[in-house]
Amino acid sequence: MSWNIAGVDGVARDGAARVLARGLTRHLLRRGLMAIPEYGLPNGRRADLIALAADGEIWIIEIKSSIEDYRTDGKWPEYRPYCDRFFFASHIGVPTEIFPPDAGFMLCDGFDAEIIRLDEKRPLAAATRKALTIALARLAGARLIALTDPDARIPNFG
Repeated sequence: MSWNIAGVDGVARDGAARVLARGLTRHLLRRGLMAIPEYGLPNGRRADLIALAADGEIWIIEIKSSIEDYRTDGKWPEYRPYCDRFFFASHIGVPTEIFPPDAGFMLCDGFDAEIIRLDEKRPLAAATRKALTIALARLAGARLIALTDPDARIPNFG
């Protein structure tokens, strides 16, 4: 599993995605989910946000800041094996009808988000859930150490 310690303060390649990630993270916090940006999945894909609920449910949110961003990304089905629910998230300037109906959808801005379409829950296998939960906890700890001690020699997990 890969770990991106450098991605602590934001989610994606551009500023728009970072702003949207902030609104999404705030919304997820109010729903009781703790989000971690730029999470490297075991299959080599990178989730923009992965969130863990108190009951262990895992969500992956893929942020799309433009129509072009969505159209050039066909890898989203590869996220499904690592979450109970999968969502696309975008802003009001991107038409919602371009996103597939068999995925959840969140509308967001830099301050908040709203679930427009809740994804059908597809429960993870117990072993996958346990491995992801441990990996998320270790990554969160590593990122906290990187913030509090930038000179720490943090190992590459996985």
